[in-house]
Amino acid sequence: MIKKILVVILVIVTSVSYAQEGTSSPYSFYGIGLQKFKGTVENRSMGGLGILTDSIHLNLQNPASYGELKLTTYTLGANYNGLNLDNAAGEDSYKDNASLDYLAIGIPAGKFGFGFGVLPVSSVGYQTNSFNDDGSENQFLGTGGLNKVFVAAGFKVNENLSVGLDINYNFGNIENKAILKRSELEFDTREINSSDLSGVSLSFGIAYKKMLTEKLELTTSLVSTPSFKLKSENSLELATVQVLTNGAELVVERQDIAVEDRDLDLPAEVKVGAGIGESKKWFVGAEYTYFDASKFDNRSFTSDNVVYENASKVKLGGYYIPKYNSLTSYLNRIVYRAGLRYEETGLNINGQAINEFGISFGVGLPVGNLFSNANVGFEFGTRGTTNAGLVKEEFFNLSLSLSLNDRWFRKVKFN
Repeated sequence: MIKKILVVILVIVTSVSYAQEGTSSPYSFYGIGLQKFKGTVENRSMGGLGILTDSIHLNLQNPASYGELKLTTYTLGANYNGLNLDNAAGEDSYKDNASLDYLAIGIPAGKFGFGFGVLPVSSVGYQTNSFNDDGSENQFLGTGGLNKVFVAAGFKVNENLSVGLDINYNFGNIENKAILKRSELEFDTREINSSDLSGVSLSFGIAYKKMLTEKLELTTSLVSTPSFKLKSENSLELATVQVLTNGAELVVERQDIAVEDRDLDLPAEVKVGAGIGESKKWFVGAEYTYFDASKFDNRSFTSDNVVYENASKVKLGGYYIPKYNSLTSYLNRIVYRAGLRYEETGLNINGQAINEFGISFGVGLPVGNLFSNANVGFEFGTRGTTNAGLVKEEFFNLSLSLSLNDRWFRKVKFN
């Protein structure tokens, strides 16, 4: 038992350094980057729906779910993102990346359940060029993002009600680099803005279930994340550089500029959802999220053409299992999932609201003993617009995960 706990802690601690770009979107320049999906592949395949709680799966979107666990559950997820960018001139380009999305474990203990893990919060990963009338060229590059390590606890109050709490430590680094190139000059000018981010946040969750008939069950969910502060330790470097043919930057002269550290206010978020279904057979539900993004500000620099507005998400999704305990057909034991989502991100550039739409589907494939499964999910969607000099993104996500179950605590009988 102790060895298992130590191994899991070691894996999670060493994975804390996994911060990756995880995106190629130019919209990741703004704020603290492009918001990452903070849930499992099972959730993502149902339009991002985070209502469902059960005894064998982790729900990283609602800490109340840990109170329902009956088996120790490990989960690990990864994602491949393909992105096609279009502008009003009809020019397009394709970019892709892959990233580890989450690593977590949930441990039942009677009416209590506990969990811990790591997952990304936001991601920065853009590279764009612009050309000026005087023949000069601007290159903009951004990397980094925000991640969180969390500890969660859930408690099953009674047969219908569970409550829970997430304690999150948010951390990361975001670097934005700009290089000005002039053809008549031997050297170029480089500016690097860097922000080290850190802060603690909390999330409170409630899950309520009620049998409506002998088979039909109503499921409701509420998750609230109060506003919190991120400490931003900022630095600015100006340098004269020579960009070599292989892209390497040879520094000729550099200067560090003192910039003020500051606190970023991350707005409150509330999620509420409800659904109906038959346990281990089918489920359909809807979820609404409100995010007061109008109170959000940028890091150490601002853009006059950018405004943050109130944000919201609407998700619809569900699953179907032909016969979960079939002994004769593997296909009948597969979980089939599908969903869709629409999101007003709250980001407004040049008077244009940047919104998202996505359609997703996937399967849960039974593996091994107990109730372990491998999950595969697909999502197709769009983000942004070609109006006002902006770009429209068409994206594709391929998500893979393992959800593994085990019994850590067993009653041993002695004769």
